[in-house]
Amino acid sequence: MAPGHYFWAIFYFACLCSASLANNAKVNFREKEKKILDQILGSGKYDARIRPSGINGTDDKATQVYVNMFLRSISKIDDYKMEYSVQLTFREQWLDERLKFDDIGGRLKYLTLTDPNRVWMPDLFFSNEKEGHFHNIIMPNVYIRIFPYGSVLYSIRISLTLACPMNLKLYPLDRQVCSLRMASYGWTTADLVFLWKEGDPVQVVKNLHLPRFTLEKFLTDYCNSKTITGEYSCLKVDLLFKREFSYYLIQIYIPCCMLVIVSWVSFWLDQGAVPARVSLGVTTLLTMATQTSGINASLPPVSYTKAIDVWTGVCLTFVFGALLEFALVNYASRSG
Repeated sequence: MAPGHYFWAIFYFACLCSASLANNAKVNFREKEKKILDQILGSGKYDARIRPSGINGTDDKATQVYVNMFLRSISKIDDYKMEYSVQLTFREQWLDERLKFDDIGGRLKYLTLTDPNRVWMPDLFFSNEKEGHFHNIIMPNVYIRIFPYGSVLYSIRISLTLACPMNLKLYPLDRQVCSLRMASYGWTTADLVFLWKEGDPVQVVKNLHLPRFTLEKFLTDYCNSKTITGEYSCLKVDLLFKREFSYYLIQIYIPCCMLVIVSWVSFWLDQGAVPARVSLGVTTLLTMATQTSGINASLPPVSYTKAIDVWTGVCLTFVFGALLEFALVNYASRSG
C-alpha cells in the first residue's frame, strides 16, 4: 500500500475515534444531568409541599418571590362587560437552597424541567381574573430552570380575561385604568412575599396594536390586602389606556352633525310643501333616535350621564326643534 494511503487511513481512524469520544462525552454529560436530578429531586430527598427557607436560610423569614412579565398582546377592551383580554409570558424566581447542585466546573448552567409539580411553587393567583387558560400547542408552554446555587425560574405563557371597572362619564373622550392584580392565595406575608424584579419588571411588545385605544403608560405597585385570616402579599400593574377619538368622530359625531343639517333643509322648502317638510322632519328624527339607540346598545346601562349622552341629546333636540318649529309656524299661518 502506498504511503499516502496509510496517511489517509490513519487520519480517517483518528476522526472516528474523536467522534466516538465526543459522543461518549455527551452521553456521559447527560448521564450526569440525570444523576444530579435524581440526587436533588429523588424519592425521599425533596418535599415539594414544604416552602423554601427565607433569606440566608432562616426558617422564620418569608420566602421572597420575584415577579416579572412580558405582555405579548392585548386582544380586546370590552366597554359593555368592563373587561379586557391579555396574553403574557409570566415569570417567577425564588431561591430554594435544597436544590443546590454541582455545576461540573461551570459546564452545567442550569437544569430544565417541564413539570411544575416536581418542585415547590408559589400559590399566586390573579385576583381580578374572569377567565384564563394555558397554551399547550405544540407542547405545554411552561418550563422551570434550576440554577446551581438553588435559584428557581418559572416561566409560563397564559391568556387572561380580566375585570376592568370603568368610569364612562367622559366617554368617548375618556381614559381608563385597567389593572392586573396578583396575590398569594394561602400563604400570608409572614411566609411568602411577592416582589417586583428590579430593573424592568414589566415589558410590552413593541408593535402592540389596539383598535380603539392607545396604551399610554403602565405602572407597577404593591397592593397587600388584609383579611380576617391574615395579610397577603399582592402585586399590581396599572395599564393606562387612552380612547382613540378618530373612530367616534367618523362613526358618531360627523353623522349626527349631518342629520342636524339635513333637518334644517326644511327651512328652505316651499311654504306649501307640507308633506315634504313633515317627511323630512320625521325621517331625521327617527334616524337620530336610531343612532342614539345604537350608541347606547354598545355601552353598559350606567346610572350617570355620559358625555356622549349630552351630545346625542343636543342633536336630538335640534332635530326635534326643527320639526316643532315648522308645526308652530304652519299653525300660526293658518290661524292668521
